[in-house]
Amino acid sequence: MTTKLYVGNLSFDTTEGDLRELFGQAGAVRETTLITDCDTGRSRGFGFVVMADDAGAQAAISQMHERDYQGRNLTVNVAREREQRPAGGGRERHARRF
Repeated sequence: MTTKLYVGNLSFDTTEGDLRELFGQAGAVRETTLITDCDTGRSRGFGFVVMADDAGAQAAISQMHERDYQGRNLTVNVAREREQRPAGGGRERHARRF
């Protein structure tokens, strides 16, 4: 069974390949995703890693949580389900106001 991990406090220079290589030290990695700003395309400093099995996920958490990586102490834990938020209330992403 796969386990999705949240990885926070990443350097803005970290790539998905960097995450795959780093977490590959703990076990088989199925997928990596960096979250980026939709306007600039720049990393938002966090992402997700899907480990192939629970043993690899637990090893990744114990090895990587609070580890210094690229000058930052990582936060690594099991990802939670995304909370439902009410529609609207955010800024309009594609419309420009003059």
